[in-house]
Amino acid sequence: MNLSTIILLALGLGICFGATLHEVLPTWVSPLDHYCLTPLGQAFLRLIQFVVVPIVFSSLIMGLTQVQNAARVGRYTVKLLVTYLLTSAIAVGLGMAIAAVLRPGVGIEGLALKPVAEVSPAPNLIDWLVQLIPVNPLEALASGNLLQTILAGVLIGIGMQQAGEKAKPFMTFVESIYAISEKILFLILYLAPVGVFALISSVLAVQGFSILTRLLSYMSGVVLAIGLMVAIYGLLLGLVKGKPIHFFRSFFPSISLSFGTASSNAALPVALNNAQNYGLSPTIASFAIPLGTALKRDGMAIGQGVNALFVAQLYDVPMTSSLLSAIALSSLLVSYSTAGVPGAGIVMMTTVLTAAGLPLEGVAILAGVDRLMDSFHTILNVIGNVANAAILERWEPSEKETTTSKPLRLEEV
Repeated sequence: MNLSTIILLALGLGICFGATLHEVLPTWVSPLDHYCLTPLGQAFLRLIQFVVVPIVFSSLIMGLTQVQNAARVGRYTVKLLVTYLLTSAIAVGLGMAIAAVLRPGVGIEGLALKPVAEVSPAPNLIDWLVQLIPVNPLEALASGNLLQTILAGVLIGIGMQQAGEKAKPFMTFVESIYAISEKILFLILYLAPVGVFALISSVLAVQGFSILTRLLSYMSGVVLAIGLMVAIYGLLLGLVKGKPIHFFRSFFPSISLSFGTASSNAALPVALNNAQNYGLSPTIASFAIPLGTALKRDGMAIGQGVNALFVAQLYDVPMTSSLLSAIALSSLLVSYSTAGVPGAGIVMMTTVLTAAGLPLEGVAILAGVDRLMDSFHTILNVIGNVANAAILERWEPSEKETTTSKPLRLEEV
């Protein structure tokens, strides 16, 4: 069996084990989760994070050195931002439309509301843009800030182009980093089924299915909106002759891993390798996929839109045009500034609710299912990211370069 099949089996076993533990042996849940499931899951995520930054940094520089001039890098960035904005707007609108039609927050009673003490400040666009510029490239690498790492990699890659022959020793060093990180990733992926099993078991063991049944309408709406957005990406890929069936088959390992870990960052190294299976240009893949991992989160855009309307319906808040506009705009902006790690969405939800003037107590209700919904959000985050990279390649038909490093084949794992 290949890696993706084993991960799916681990997911199924984890769901069954966690649910059984919650219902049959509830006294075992706390010690088993504290001493076994949570540590195993977190250890796997940390191992994946260990190779994310070196792979992103080295593959980005290796890809950019193949680009003939800085103008092409700027063109790539502008085209990606255009497609990001358009598809994210579609995602927000789709999520809000589904929530408006299904009305998942209407008629729910008996859910305990706990006060929310901390409120995240509303994102300031100018400050956010300024903070993208790294003061120290080593600090950006050490802190794991993907956006700053990407910008540092772009600047270093452009500088290496200008330096010419004098940059060859550093290029050899970067290629060594990529090769070493690739081998480390190969070893870490053997642990993926264990990590995925532990992560999903922990969620179901602690939460159980009881809260899921009470919020079934809300969860169904989110999953429906995500499914429709995935279908839209399939349609867009078909329109640009991006071979949608081959696309989903090639990226299935990273998609399945993203569901189990609920982390876009964790799926990034695998997605970079899946891009080779799909036939994506190494130059575009090494630039667009890391950038999309740091910025492009359609799942979060849908989730925040549905969450805000759910809370508005729960508290019977009138649906005015100003309220809908505030929800749409804040959901769009927050989707670009949410960290690609589990649990980040529930933190940023307070920002959306504050911007829309909605009760923050609604966060307490959705916190119970947030970890499970994070898995569905992350699936769309990854699909949207790699689909936009594939669309960019069709927008740049001259991209036919070959990779400078033999990619890790996940099927071989």
